[in-house]
Amino acid sequence: MDLLTLLPSFGNLLYTLAAFVVALSVIVTVHEYGHYIIGRWSGIHAEVFSLGFGPVLFSRVDRRGTRWQVAALPFGGYVKFLGDANAASAGADEETMAHLTASEQRHTMHGAPLWARAATVAAGPVFNFILSIALFAAIFMTAGVATDTPSVGVTHALPGGIGELQSGDEIRAIEGRPTPDYPALQEIADALPTLDRMQYDVLRAGVETTAEGPAVYPARIASVTPDSAAMAAGLREGDVILSINGAPVRSFAELQGIVKAAGGTSLDLRVWREDAPEMNVTLTPKRTDLPLRTGGFETRFLIGIGGGFFFEPVTRSVGPLEALSDGAGQVSFVVTSSLSALTHMITGAISSCNLRGPLGIAETSGAAASAGFVDFIWFLAVLSTAVGLMNLFPIPVLDGGHLVFHAWEWAAGKPPPDAVMRVLMMAGLALVLALMVFGLTNDLRC
Repeated sequence: MDLLTLLPSFGNLLYTLAAFVVALSVIVTVHEYGHYIIGRWSGIHAEVFSLGFGPVLFSRVDRRGTRWQVAALPFGGYVKFLGDANAASAGADEETMAHLTASEQRHTMHGAPLWARAATVAAGPVFNFILSIALFAAIFMTAGVATDTPSVGVTHALPGGIGELQSGDEIRAIEGRPTPDYPALQEIADALPTLDRMQYDVLRAGVETTAEGPAVYPARIASVTPDSAAMAAGLREGDVILSINGAPVRSFAELQGIVKAAGGTSLDLRVWREDAPEMNVTLTPKRTDLPLRTGGFETRFLIGIGGGFFFEPVTRSVGPLEALSDGAGQVSFVVTSSLSALTHMITGAISSCNLRGPLGIAETSGAAASAGFVDFIWFLAVLSTAVGLMNLFPIPVLDGGHLVFHAWEWAAGKPPPDAVMRVLMMAGLALVLALMVFGLTNDLRC
């Protein structure tokens, strides 16, 4: 075997692993910092803040007596508070607690008031959601949003060019049908028959004129989905699909129709790429369960590409409040679609392959990083939301399980018995490990 043939694969593996470690480290650090800072503000002393597990690579003790450390295994982290028997805060270190005065016990996780303990536990997932909202908002503020009136910004390269249209043109009508806003533009584009060339009424430099242009939605790839058939086949943003199985493709709607009709069978694509010879690509659509904004799922066979206009719309800047509102809306959608997916998997309505394990997440991390910085940040925001949501599940050993115990203590006036706590914690740990094994099995099976 030629060692040189393994180098590209080895390099891709290292890149994927590095992207996964970076993503996980950022999310874990924010999660654990939430526990730490709210605990500190609530009067609970943190003895250790660790990023990673195992042998300690680096550590320092701050002026408050907290040891900050980086460990060799970068697949998680923890905050160990004063009086904890272990990093999970699952129980008290009875020997340590016995040597603390009443005032000192107030600074432990087990001697603090109920409100302080509950707030400290909840802070981890909450900080994950805050991180997600901030990342989504940053993307919205950087990219901006389209202006209300359809206007041509940067145009994309197409095999036949874009005709007489120019950047800055304000689209007033297509084939005589008014386009006062983007919803109208989209509706008209979907309703019009596919033509090689269309007539546009535009406002150019204050003067109304007509111009010939391409289909509003050409068969151009605007985005490639990580871990998709298109990405595996080497398709890129900017590629234009000329034909599928020999049938000419003039618009993205035609492309979607052909892929849908194929029903998961192999497809032969003829692809145009700027400044490169035309090429043939063969791929097989993957079964995909798509969450719907209205709730539920739609199962389709997809090649994993997104389309768009033949131009980038003129954008306006987004203020912080609007961006944060849109970011919160995106987090809400991720949460609701994730819960819906879990429900549909349990009932068998969609494939259990939608639940991915560490290998699948790592692969998606690498693919998102390869797609570009913005795609990686978007993935990071989605993953942070998923981690926050998962930690709120009412499973012992997770933050949600601790919150259930605190709710019991609030309602009953005392915590659950230690024997019950131990049994539930062991059951929770077994369930989490089982889910991890199931996800890993899906990574290898699906």
